Amino acid sequence: VAAKSATKTKKWRSRAVIRTVDAGNSAYCAVCEELIKFRARIRDEQVICNVYVGNKWDRVEHYHPKCYKKAKTPYGAPAD
Repeated sequence: VAAKSATKTKKWRSRAVIRTVDAGNSAYCAVCEELIKFRARIRDEQVICNVYVGNKWDRVEHYHPKCYKKAKTPYGAPAD
């Protein structure tokens, strides 16, 4: 007789990470709505957030680091 095992459902939650801006990036900041630009000699960073609604992935939001702080870190402190 096979024993039933309890399965734990993972609770997905929105989170933020810091990443460098890549060449060809075409994302717009969710706060200032300006393009997050790649510049060859400057290693700019962006905050990327996976947003979950109702325990399901909904969208990705991009922010300039200063704009993310201005928005009071809506998805928590960004991980490196």
